[in-house]
Amino acid sequence: MNPDMSSVVGHARHGLLEQQTRPTASVPSAGPPTAPSPQRPCVRGKFLFVGEEKLYVRGVTYGAFEPDQDGNEYHDLAKVERDFAQMAASGINTVRIPHTMPPRALLDVAQRHGLRVMVGLSAEQYVGYLIDRPASAPNVDEVIRSRVRTCAGHPALLCYALGNEIPALLARWLGRHKVERYLEQLYRVVKQEDPAGLVTYVNYPTTEYLRLPFLDLVCFNVYLESQERFEAYLARLHNIAGDRPVIMSELGLDGIRNGEAEQARSLDWQVRTAFAAGCSGVFVFSWTDEWYRHGHDVEDWAFGLTRADRSPKPALEAVREAFAEAPFKPTLAWPRISVVVCSYNGGRTIRDTCEGLRHLDYPNYEVIVVDDGSTDDTAAIARAYDVRLIRTPNRGLSSARNTGLAAATGEIVAYLDDDAYPDPHWLTYLAATFLSTSHAGVGGPNIAPAGDGPIAECVARAPGGPVHVLITDREAEHIPGCNMAFRTAFLEAIGGFDPRFRTAGDDVDVCWRLQDRGWTLGYHPTALVWHHRRNSLRTYWKQQIGYGRAEAMLERKWPEKYNDVGHVRWTGRMYGSGLPYVLGWRRARVYHGVWGAAPFQSLYEPAPTLLASLPQMPEWHLMTVTLMGIAALSYFWSPLRLAVPLSIAAVLPSVAQACLGGARARFPNAPRAWTARWARRLLTTTLHLVQPIARLRGRIQEGLTPWRRRCPRRPGPVWPVTKAVWSERWVDQDQRLQAMEADLRTDGVCVLRGGRDARWDLEVRGGFFGAARLLMGVEEHAGGKQLVRLRWWPVVPTAGPLLAVVLAALARGASIDHAWVAAGVLGFGALLAATRTLEQCSAAMATIREAVERLRRSELL
Repeated sequence: MNPDMSSVVGHARHGLLEQQTRPTASVPSAGPPTAPSPQRPCVRGKFLFVGEEKLYVRGVTYGAFEPDQDGNEYHDLAKVERDFAQMAASGINTVRIPHTMPPRALLDVAQRHGLRVMVGLSAEQYVGYLIDRPASAPNVDEVIRSRVRTCAGHPALLCYALGNEIPALLARWLGRHKVERYLEQLYRVVKQEDPAGLVTYVNYPTTEYLRLPFLDLVCFNVYLESQERFEAYLARLHNIAGDRPVIMSELGLDGIRNGEAEQARSLDWQVRTAFAAGCSGVFVFSWTDEWYRHGHDVEDWAFGLTRADRSPKPALEAVREAFAEAPFKPTLAWPRISVVVCSYNGGRTIRDTCEGLRHLDYPNYEVIVVDDGSTDDTAAIARAYDVRLIRTPNRGLSSARNTGLAAATGEIVAYLDDDAYPDPHWLTYLAATFLSTSHAGVGGPNIAPAGDGPIAECVARAPGGPVHVLITDREAEHIPGCNMAFRTAFLEAIGGFDPRFRTAGDDVDVCWRLQDRGWTLGYHPTALVWHHRRNSLRTYWKQQIGYGRAEAMLERKWPEKYNDVGHVRWTGRMYGSGLPYVLGWRRARVYHGVWGAAPFQSLYEPAPTLLASLPQMPEWHLMTVTLMGIAALSYFWSPLRLAVPLSIAAVLPSVAQACLGGARARFPNAPRAWTARWARRLLTTTLHLVQPIARLRGRIQEGLTPWRRRCPRRPGPVWPVTKAVWSERWVDQDQRLQAMEADLRTDGVCVLRGGRDARWDLEVRGGFFGAARLLMGVEEHAGGKQLVRLRWWPVVPTAGPLLAVVLAALARGASIDHAWVAAGVLGFGALLAATRTLEQCSAAMATIREAVERLRRSELL
């Protein structure tokens, strides 16, 4: 194991038992415990709830103890009663029984003392039967089924844990897929017996690579003695868990080797760090030093909060205080936050937004609603709440965001969409991240709420929704506009939002502008908001068209962020629901370490290749339509029938991607009837097909990359031009080039900077078919005088000439065969490609010429 990671508790501990001075502190007093609510716990996003109340699990593990002659581990119910009473008095609300199925009477005792129980089903004990299954082997499904029946429906039940730490070497022997199928089968057995019961599996870092998306919540045993590494690993676990809660099912420190004082100090930061990182709960290992394993008492370690005689250690008081203050200390100096909600005709959903903001658990915030010229009852609804309402003419989303920024009085400004509502601790997690980092902005996840209808459920699982892009587990490249917050001073320093983005794209632009200044963005996995998805195909179609237009606008403003066909190149990895399924042939690899000994064994997904990502691009569908058009010309000229299989081959990846996306979609809230689930899968598949087509339409409306004019249409030379200018005053070359670049961007020109190994300084794109490049050189002369040399020349990408040559060759072949219709269409295509190449090169050359003249007139040249 890693030297910073203690051995998993079930393993042997070595070393001498040290003499400890046992303090005589008494158990803190408390009022009478409250029995658990008869309502069963449920999962909502990253948290557990009982009814409308969020449930933070403040737990301890309990056992294993020496069994009686009949093998019953929890036979002394009088001792259990005393232990549970002491736990309840210490602020503990949950008990984890890790290894043996407890009797129902134990759950009755827990209920009397206001405790809930995580019941371990011990499936790890039977995993060996997947390798060898003798005739006497038990029916594992029936064993688990009978155990679930013992406590199904009990009001003290928190959840079932299928197993605890299947050994890493055994999992490596079996292979991850076999272990995953084994656990999924047992999950279904539990759900058949207790459909409302929550189900988890207790994993640990050595088998982190297991992918178990069917589980209701994610539990990990983690023993890390470095706070920094523990924080980093918690962030990783949240990204593995996705939209599900994360619970630390074991953490702790041995009091013998480290001393009871160090145990208390370590448990204090472990518990506080886990809750601050967004964990829904923590189980401390363990309640007592009394521990029995493999036929004898374990006496060479002391992980308990109490000693074997139940006298409390200092760790018990430390944990009690940390539990009482979870998720954060109330004494923190929380910054003032201005929450800005921008709305245009959001009357259908803004009431939910205002209600959610009214119930925020945060001490210092204001709410500003900017009504951007709505014609419905948005303003009337907002007035019924304690908000500042600002009404403006309809100027678009970015302008409304800037209006809210100008009115904000907080040192942090947080933005929430009018079709979203926050978790009560939304601002708390955002503010805590700002307090502990230097990030300019922080975002969090957005999750579709249940109950919006079957179409909204499918839209939530279709591509095109708001997602976040992470560079690391805690640093973001992009945070979506429905859940983002910024330091007010930083946002003002870049001039706020760009008002040209009226409906979408403003969030991407502002993130890139902040990072362009050298600032960073953060991400907190539980600073979450509930974001309603579109609940009709028409509104989804319109939304994706708007996103397509925003993509085209962003590509014009940030050409360096896009490849040659206009597809964004993210540095980080995209996270969120509804991501498109990426076709690929490379398998994921598990890092096991030499001989399977690595303490952290991760699954490494191969990065999607360009070929695998092509069906996600709107331009792919444009190419498919073009091939279909050429195939249609085969009616007039038979050799073009070759385009028929090519067009089919172009369609198949998109269809396969959509079908796989629909097949992998999960609908936990759908009716159990198979017809309802298959109807949802079919609709989700359809949305996967529709989404890139809608994006394509939006990009065509704004100017699709292949034929967009990226600079004004002006005639210019199509040959290299060299110019020398004498300057009487010294100016740094970078200053001249930056001024030229800024001037071109102000004019709406698509301009790129040369890279570190480029023999050019600026490139002006005329379009997909043509561009021009500029190189500047400076000769230094006496008296600070300079001779500035400039050369610019046309650049012709291979795509334009190649397309023209291919179409011309096909046109010639058709004319030889007297297929005049086909020849005319193909010839026109060749002429169009050649003309566009000349036009775009000429326009780019003219644009550089005029920029040089403007630079000369400004006396920088």
